[in-house]
Amino acid sequence: MTTENVDQNKTLATVLHLSVFTKYFIPLGNFIFPMLLWLSRKQDPFVDHHGRNALNFQISTFLYMIFLLAIGAATFLYFGMKFTIGEPLFFEQDSFVIDKFSDALPFIIIIAILGILLLGLFVLELFAVITASIKANDGELYNYPLTINFLNSEKPDLTNHQNQSKNEQFNDTQKQTL
Repeated sequence: MTTENVDQNKTLATVLHLSVFTKYFIPLGNFIFPMLLWLSRKQDPFVDHHGRNALNFQISTFLYMIFLLAIGAATFLYFGMKFTIGEPLFFEQDSFVIDKFSDALPFIIIIAILGILLLGLFVLELFAVITASIKANDGELYNYPLTINFLNSEKPDLTNHQNQSKNEQFNDTQKQTL
């Protein structure tokens, strides 16, 4: 396999990882663009490994974020109902009056913890994607942290046939037997 193809695979894997940042400009771009890039060269074991890992990580972080936001919404509803018991549920000037700060303290603590967890998830995503793109550019394999494997990813054997297609691997074995 030529070094040009190896470099193209490294570049494609790097762009695949960095394409998840399109979610800040295009809705669901963190799923669409990595999937398109992965499917374009899925037969290559190096690109396949990086593509599966990138998509698994994006699905996992999306589910973690939905879970944290659901807990936040449930907390907001619970304390909102608790604070308005005995009063009509109207949005008036004094409808959400809290007499004691200690009554609102659990709500503030839970929301602060959820905010810190969401910020931590954001920072983890930034560092993990940048690290994965650097590893891909160096030709190394990378596994994201805290990832649920929705798309089964097997670690490819890149020792003997680094970034070779199946046809080239087959031709190599034929040359060895002749």
